[in-house]
Amino acid sequence: MAIRFDGKVAIVTGSGGGLGRAHALELARRGAKVVINDLGGSVDGSGGSSDAAKKVVEEIKAFGGQAIANGASVTDDAGVAHLVKQTLDEFGRIDILINNAGGYHKGMGKRLEELTDDEWREGIDTNLTGQFYCCRAVITQMLKQQSGKIINIASGWGLRGGKNVFAYACAKGAVLQLTRSLAVTYAKKNIHINCIVPGIFEGAAQFFQGGKFIPLGRIGQDAELGPLALFLASDASNHMNGSFVTIDGGGLAGGIAPNGSLPRQIG
Repeated sequence: MAIRFDGKVAIVTGSGGGLGRAHALELARRGAKVVINDLGGSVDGSGGSSDAAKKVVEEIKAFGGQAIANGASVTDDAGVAHLVKQTLDEFGRIDILINNAGGYHKGMGKRLEELTDDEWREGIDTNLTGQFYCCRAVITQMLKQQSGKIINIASGWGLRGGKNVFAYACAKGAVLQLTRSLAVTYAKKNIHINCIVPGIFEGAAQFFQGGKFIPLGRIGQDAELGPLALFLASDASNHMNGSFVTIDGGGLAGGIAPNGSLPRQIG
């Protein structure tokens, strides 16, 4: 039986493009009402969403789906509060949160002695604090509903060291622990929290040497993440909680590369 999300409402952060867009499109094609979050003109989201978010909304509407755009920064608590309020005002519930927003920051590739306080904080806020804010903001509604699915997005660098990748690796490792702590806290409330651990995908291809060190011989395609997010958001994963699912072409299993050879260039 095909997975369906009719009547369900999903928030996908950072879904104006890349992996987030892939998640959002897959959910919408199967009946979910989706909030497309992508950083817009104002931090609190009240000044409108980005053109990228609006474009994804139009893609969804073109095949008969339902979606709205939101421009909040997930690194700002007020922005996240606006995101949740807009979702509830429009759709009345929140069933799924995919914490996709995050990524590279200005301190990536710098030696420890070069890394500034602001660069460290930016890396942690972008890749960890934003996920914390979003989880905290939706949990009250999920508790009212006595149901919910939260999918956090980590990284292979949350499980291995990376040369001159300090804040990012620490933040993504902490996302794994955030997932575990949330899972054991809310397990008996019918709220499931799991984590996707992607390897190298299209959005990061420019920083890496193709698929040279990946056992499958290629980087991942963004669309290959969508079905995994669907599974974790659906009832098919109801006995999974606090789990990490790695999708990296066998990269971690194979060592992915000699330490320090990736990334080749950042910034």
